[in-house]
Amino acid sequence: MTDLLHPAVPHGPGGTPLTLPIYQTSTYELPRSPAAAEIAAAVAPAAFYTRYGSPNAREAETILAKLDGAEAALLVGSGMAAVSAALLSNVRAGTRVVAQTSHYTAALTLLRTVLPSLGVHVDLVPQQDVPAAVGPATDVVYVETPSNPTMTLTDLAAVRAAAPNALLIADNTFATPYNTRPLDLGVDLVVQSATKYLNGHSDVTAGVLTGSAQLIARAWETARVLGPVCHPFEAWLLARGLKTFPLRMARHNANGLAVAAFLQGHPAVRAVHYPGLPEHPQHELAGRQMAGFGGMLSFTLGTEAAAQRVVEATRLAHNAVSLGGTETLITHAASLVFTHQTEQERTASGIDPGMLRMSIGLEEPEDIIADLRQALSV
Repeated sequence: MTDLLHPAVPHGPGGTPLTLPIYQTSTYELPRSPAAAEIAAAVAPAAFYTRYGSPNAREAETILAKLDGAEAALLVGSGMAAVSAALLSNVRAGTRVVAQTSHYTAALTLLRTVLPSLGVHVDLVPQQDVPAAVGPATDVVYVETPSNPTMTLTDLAAVRAAAPNALLIADNTFATPYNTRPLDLGVDLVVQSATKYLNGHSDVTAGVLTGSAQLIARAWETARVLGPVCHPFEAWLLARGLKTFPLRMARHNANGLAVAAFLQGHPAVRAVHYPGLPEHPQHELAGRQMAGFGGMLSFTLGTEAAAQRVVEATRLAHNAVSLGGTETLITHAASLVFTHQTEQERTASGIDPGMLRMSIGLEEPEDIIADLRQALSV
């Protein structure tokens, strides 16, 4: 049995692996010296215990910090884990938070229900009113731009100017660092669902925070307690996906604009929500704040029944939640994305019953457009 547990594997001649191996272990043997205690006390040690970190997570964090121009990054088990760690590590009873009425559905629940239950004061205001809503008493500002799924923008520089002393946290999942670098616009802490464009292949659930080393260390302490682990295999897949990130995003940007332009000219479509279109009410802001406009869009039909018919009639686009993968997805926003919000909350977030959200994939744009054309004609 001992021989089975301790195989004598010779280390033959050869080079080092080009790709970091998957460290599929939950714990690490430590040196029998005071150095072990130093490792245990460190922030996010990469080789101590996998809830604290791993070599695979460290590799992905290094890449993600560089993408955002940040001092440090923290990889966690989901986008909501990143949002939760960012907020919970920076609030306490009496903290005053200003946030948008338009956010990802689970983030809205965190802001409307969980934080107030802890004694945190949360003021939810229309997205474009955030700069006017903050004041000297504001401790934390939490924004998402473009917002999900209305594709409304928050002017990050304007929020920073209006709240110079508040902690500014931004969800950059839709834009990604390829199109927007929030830290360059005065944001303190960026959160993203790495499940989406950063990984890009619909096979990972992960989240990331980027910012100063001090803020990331604080968030890590919260994550250490709550335990939202990004396991080594997921971290390895994420690092692999990041290798093609700029190539994929260039295609997502081009395809998104092409599909949005088609929908804009279709008589059955009442409205198209895509900041890259000149008709978008915030197109000028998008041009200043974004290098590209991404692969996410939403469009509104006359009725919910019409929207459901389009979903049923599509053949190339998949009816699935999430976003940012290689394949095109189409989703009825009110019934699938915002299921856990009340009708009043959906209305406040700008969710029309006839709205469809699309994640435009990497297929030939003509094929995506042909699928929509036939679906809209049903």
